[in-house]
Amino acid sequence: MSASTRRPARVGIVAIAPVVLLAALSYHPHLPGRQPNLDAVASAVELDPSRWAVVHLGAGVAFGLLSLAFLAIRSYLHEAGEDRWSAAALPFVIIGNTLYAMLPGMEFAPFAAVETGGSARAAQEALLPWFVPLLAAGALTFGVGVLGMARGVSRSRVLSPGLTRLVVVAFVVMALSRFVPLAAAQLYVQGVAGLAALLPLAYAMAKQPHHAGEPVSRERNHHVSS
Repeated sequence: MSASTRRPARVGIVAIAPVVLLAALSYHPHLPGRQPNLDAVASAVELDPSRWAVVHLGAGVAFGLLSLAFLAIRSYLHEAGEDRWSAAALPFVIIGNTLYAMLPGMEFAPFAAVETGGSARAAQEALLPWFVPLLAAGALTFGVGVLGMARGVSRSRVLSPGLTRLVVVAFVVMALSRFVPLAAAQLYVQGVAGLAALLPLAYAMAKQPHHAGEPVSRERNHHVSS
């Protein structure tokens, strides 16, 4: 792929991924109380099975797009000379997103139970021994990766100081939201934080395809040589 084609594609995926993520998570039925709330899940599935299925299909797609967005960000930071933090962080982000994307797939079990005349609550309860450890492992792995990526953005200086602080804080909030056992954090906070973190990067990539400042690696070499 040529540079003229690669740049718009890279900007597009970084801009689109958080929008799709926020749309999918915002459409999720509200689940009150501490999660997992089996009764709330069963009620939501039984009330509107089609919505439940569409939401979780969309969430799976959104997490896949999010992984592509982080690949694009890593590529952009590499061009800016940042080859330490983002390179180490990327595998954790991808693995964390992959584990997290498995959760919407598991949520088709209560949908299938309702569609076949079974118990959505019983289906969700049967998933818990797998669902909770997978959720925790995905959150931890993703958190490590996102914090490393935030450090890479900070070190690369591809953004202004103000936007850098916004992106770093948004990345931290996005990572922490996956640990909070409340639907509002898992869905709405995560979605808004993703938007706040990725859109400034997409804007910078569109405005400044190649880092205009001194690359991080060169800056480091300059300090070493002096």
